[in-house]
Amino acid sequence: MPDAARLVAAFSLALIAFIVSGQVMPLMEEGMDFGYFTPVNMVIGLLCGWVIMGKRAGRGITPAINTGLTAVIVMVLWALFVQGFYEMLRRAVRSRYDNPIDALSAAFRLSADYALTIMVPNILITLLVGALLAGLATEYAWRTWR
Repeated sequence: MPDAARLVAAFSLALIAFIVSGQVMPLMEEGMDFGYFTPVNMVIGLLCGWVIMGKRAGRGITPAINTGLTAVIVMVLWALFVQGFYEMLRRAVRSRYDNPIDALSAAFRLSADYALTIMVPNILITLLVGALLAGLATEYAWRTWR
């Protein structure tokens, strides 16, 4: 059921995904074509906010912060997997893998490489502060617009 808390949660995580996507782009290799990188991450943020944060609103301040952190972690893990899988498909079209098992293991390897790439202080701080603010904003929206 749509409500203000789910809407605030979804847009909060989409905003975090937009900001972090912009911070990630300069860290990647030179000349990389990002295509739909930011919109895909924003959709993942919308879904995680709606499903994870929105339905857990109204339990108090501490659970709101915990839910914000959980939702951001899940959003990052899904984004890493989706981007790694997409890169694997892009390479598979160019016949870089001998069999499907190599391709699937490469998807996880690429996701892990991307995870190491984004482990820099400014991105981690953005994710942490964004999670705290998103959790509190969602809780505020639940209390204000029930």
